[in-house]
Amino acid sequence: MQDQVSKSQFKAKALELFRQVESSGKPIIVTDHGSPTIEVRRFCKKGHNPLDTLKGSVIEYEGPTEPVGDDEWEALG
Repeated sequence: MQDQVSKSQFKAKALELFRQVESSGKPIIVTDHGSPTIEVRRFCKKGHNPLDTLKGSVIEYEGPTEPVGDDEWEALG
């Protein structure tokens, strides 16, 4: 499945692309002259817990209670 299509490709294959998004759950980016302009993705009901989206995304978390040194902050540079 493609993850990016041009506006002209989208116009010609919109129903097919909608079905692909529905079945796979993967969004499609529509581009205009190579620049992303629109994202087509599966509808999610409002009120769902955003933490459910993040569940399982943290692979490893070491030392969550240990202090962070000044030299470890990227924003201080």
